[in-house]
Amino acid sequence: MKEDIKPQGNDKILFGFILSVLTFWLFANSMMSIASVIGKDLGISSNSMNTAVSLAALFSGIFVVVMGGLADSVGRAKILRIGLYLSIAGSLLIAAAPSGALAQPMVLVGRILQGFSAACIMPTSLGMVKILWEGPAQQRAISFWSMGTFGGSGFSALIAGVITTNLGWRWVFILSVLVAIASLGMLKDLPETKKESKEKYKFDWAGVVIFMVAMLCFELLLTEGGSLGWTSITTIALFLVAVIGFYIFYKVETKSKIAFFDFSLFKNKVFSGAIACNFLMNATAGLITVGLPLMQSAAGYSAQDTGLLTLGYALSVVLFIRVGEKLMRKLGARKPMVWGSLIVATALILLTQTYLMTSTYRVLMLIAFTLFGTGLAFFATPATTAALSNLPMAQSGSGAGIFKMASSLGAGLGIAIAASIYTGISKTTEVGDWASYIFMGRQDNVNFRLAATIALATLMVFALMSAYIANKKIPKDGGKK
Repeated sequence: MKEDIKPQGNDKILFGFILSVLTFWLFANSMMSIASVIGKDLGISSNSMNTAVSLAALFSGIFVVVMGGLADSVGRAKILRIGLYLSIAGSLLIAAAPSGALAQPMVLVGRILQGFSAACIMPTSLGMVKILWEGPAQQRAISFWSMGTFGGSGFSALIAGVITTNLGWRWVFILSVLVAIASLGMLKDLPETKKESKEKYKFDWAGVVIFMVAMLCFELLLTEGGSLGWTSITTIALFLVAVIGFYIFYKVETKSKIAFFDFSLFKNKVFSGAIACNFLMNATAGLITVGLPLMQSAAGYSAQDTGLLTLGYALSVVLFIRVGEKLMRKLGARKPMVWGSLIVATALILLTQTYLMTSTYRVLMLIAFTLFGTGLAFFATPATTAALSNLPMAQSGSGAGIFKMASSLGAGLGIAIAASIYTGISKTTEVGDWASYIFMGRQDNVNFRLAATIALATLMVFALMSAYIANKKIPKDGGKK
């Protein structure tokens, strides 16, 4: 099998790719910040809305590698367009959900479709960036693509709040439909790319089913372990099924001739190092699930006020992501990946200073979120380029799928760990007398401040591990052209 395609990307196609990823990262991702509004309006319980929030990420994480591998064989442009149609269908279901009995099933099905959509769009659009551009043009394309993912995620809470306040929450999903339609128009002339093979494509049903079961148990372990109890029979059972499932999956896929998950990709040390760094850096996203609740619980800030504290995150990603690209061209991928990881670690150090008064801590939070976005901006393009630059084009879809799966799993793990630590310690009502000597100001919120410090310090370890792995695994000239 081979794939020999001349680079033929242009800005119209690139803009279409950006719009396609925004349907998930900007619009579908906004459900995290407006779930309570939707639930109250439609009469859906908070537990059901929490499930709705997690469903899109769950199905995206499960199927992103599946759809990336499928796209390599049946056509990447075809799978990308299917993803946009699924996004339109999912968003319309949520936007049209009426109050009453139909509300919950329509919202849940809509979120599942949005998850499937992301699984189709992410690996195909990123894989085709590798195919349709080369050299500096490819690095530029990756930077703009990353603006759509990291930038979209950073702006999602703010944009959703503005739209919901002025137009109503349904318009978030109506606008998502319009963006998906615009993306389809931009990608009308997108050339088809796939593996060249005379053999009829065979779907790896056994691998997919085993992977789905293992991933589902793993995702439930991450998201529900705290509420179920980490030592409960259910949690232990989920852990065992996940571990055994992944072991069986590895054995089956390494022997299968039609495996959708290509473990041979990890023989490439640069690819495996970039995947590990990507996983760890995305785990630091847990700072959002700690920093914002801390200000609301300990300082009495509103959701809108805390959302504004993150504005520097979104702006710095957009402003500095091409700086990371230019640094990579001059210095290679290693240094900007290390620097980005250390900048994120610095942001987390600032956020651990919860002993300070609110007025001072608020300033540190503004600086920290700006540094967080800057670190991710430095890291994004070099990491993506390092992961994909040495892969053959025939494996670009599956490689991109694994890269984005690492993003989803890393973020899920970081959020679960940070939230578990924060929730567990913050529920402690008694704190030692020593706390009054450390924590300034009010003492009735020390449990929240202490919990945040420990959770954020844990995430800082992930950022430092990313810097260490990048320094060891990524070559000095990786990505430099």
